[in-house]
Amino acid sequence: MILFNNHKILFGSSLGLFVFLTLYIAVLPALENQRINKPLPRQAKILSPKERAGKMVYIENGCVGCHTQQVRNVEMDNVFGKRPSIAADFAVNKRTDFWRNTANLMGTERTGPDLTSVGERQPSDDWHLIHLYQPRAAVAESIMPSYKWLFVEKDFLEKGDVEVKIPKEYLQHKSKKIVATKKALELVAYLKSLKQNDYTDKSIVPAFLYKQKKKETATSTENSNLPDGAELFTANCASCHQTSGEGVPGAFPPLKGSPVVLGGDLELYVTIIMKGYDPRPEFATMPPVGTNANFTPEDVTAIINHERTSWGNNAKRVTVDEVKIIMDKIK
Repeated sequence: MILFNNHKILFGSSLGLFVFLTLYIAVLPALENQRINKPLPRQAKILSPKERAGKMVYIENGCVGCHTQQVRNVEMDNVFGKRPSIAADFAVNKRTDFWRNTANLMGTERTGPDLTSVGERQPSDDWHLIHLYQPRAAVAESIMPSYKWLFVEKDFLEKGDVEVKIPKEYLQHKSKKIVATKKALELVAYLKSLKQNDYTDKSIVPAFLYKQKKKETATSTENSNLPDGAELFTANCASCHQTSGEGVPGAFPPLKGSPVVLGGDLELYVTIIMKGYDPRPEFATMPPVGTNANFTPEDVTAIINHERTSWGNNAKRVTVDEVKIIMDKIK
């Protein structure tokens, strides 16, 4: 056959077939996906330069090996996002650079929790920095390795240094100050930017989305139908204050026996939940958890009553009316 006897025709035909298959199997489908998968309404903002740099730190440290960034359409993934991930979630991603393709960082193994909405679950810089330096200081059961090379030890703090409040038992040199490097701060900025875009109309839930569980709310004078305070605490507070309410010494204050929890200054209590708190120097700064999570008066009441009646605490329960008056006042 002339095809096999003439090397020019043979290699030319092979090249033509290769180009055709590349276009048909790879290029054209990719262009079609690009056309139909547009960014979602109210799409999350494009990463800032600092967040983009943090994404590169995430890549170079192999975080994608243990953490996914995709919420599957299964019940067990409800804790990681408001809805399952779809192709349009990744439509804003661009090529990493000329030589490297888009880094969606969806991951294939979930040794650690999914990070799709970690910026909402953990909005605290201090928590992320402590967790990166020594994961066991933030989550006792964590199997994540320590990323101490993202930090430096200093005898004295200098202007502009960001000190990380590490509990003394995790420090090799007790007198040293732990300071976050530029890469550590960039990585934290990237992690905090990971917030799933919740654009769905709560009254009409598309078939591919999780069915939203209707949250029971309390009447103005009764607390019998409040949301589950223990569940809200676990989702929003336990990672810092721990499920035992004992906090982390040198990092996060205890709620067990806390004068704020057991005291009578309800306005201070509600303000701390909604607007955060910059406590004594030995503890990390608390972010505005309630504002970030869009807590309702019912949510705040449920959390307060849970904290006031758990871990041996035995304080008077509060009502939704009391909390609502304070929340309206501090807006």
